[in-house]
Amino acid sequence: MRKIRLGLQIHPQHAGYDEIRRAAIQAEEMGFDIVYNWDHFYPLFGEGDQRHFECWTMLASFAEVTSCVEIGPLVTCNSYRNPNYLADMARTVDHISGGRVILGIGSGWFRKDYDEYGYEFGTAAGRLRDLDANLPVIKERLGLLNPPPLRDMPILIGGGGEKVTLRIVAEHADIWHGFADPATAAHKNEVLDAWCAKVGRDPAEIERSLGVSGAQQSDLAHGDAMLEAGADQLTFGVGGPDLAMDHLEPWIAWRDRRNRDRG
Repeated sequence: MRKIRLGLQIHPQHAGYDEIRRAAIQAEEMGFDIVYNWDHFYPLFGEGDQRHFECWTMLASFAEVTSCVEIGPLVTCNSYRNPNYLADMARTVDHISGGRVILGIGSGWFRKDYDEYGYEFGTAAGRLRDLDANLPVIKERLGLLNPPPLRDMPILIGGGGEKVTLRIVAEHADIWHGFADPATAAHKNEVLDAWCAKVGRDPAEIERSLGVSGAQQSDLAHGDAMLEAGADQLTFGVGGPDLAMDHLEPWIAWRDRRNRDRG
């Protein structure tokens, strides 16, 4: 049985970079397994035109100031970069980190990013088609780069669409990430398992990651319910300006206890 892992997503908004850097270091010191950020150009919460920083240059910094945690975007937007270029960026950050990058990716959804930076927003179906087409290109480029990534770089795909997204996850992902209550998460996992059967993939190869937000972050019983629903990774978001995470300390002990129970 796969070990339970905890990820901390640092929202790169409403804070100075010194605070964000310290948050990444603190997350590693607390014992989180993964430190994520996100790939947007404007804040998602609060005042929309306040401080915000770019995803991949930030990940390069995370790679330098941490030594153990895995790092990655939750998630990078497929629309914003040529797929070959994205693979090269991820490979470079992987080398900076010593082989700790998770390449999280999704089809994109935040229209303000598209409009302000000159990307064509199109339709949800079109953005999913682009993601489907680009993932093989990304994987091929990762295999052609010299030097290659320092490991078989895990690919995380975010999203819960049952007709297309979860099929793409079954074909390409090492990790699936979604936001759902336990009952919905259990259903999504069943759908993903069914897609794995259709495409000839062992469903046990795909780690299942679920977000824990709001009041759920103070409820360890919610974590137990998420495990029952099939999760083996839980992620927690923290935002500026203070990027407080001390309230998440009990989850580290919870993870360790549950992993001992799993043997």
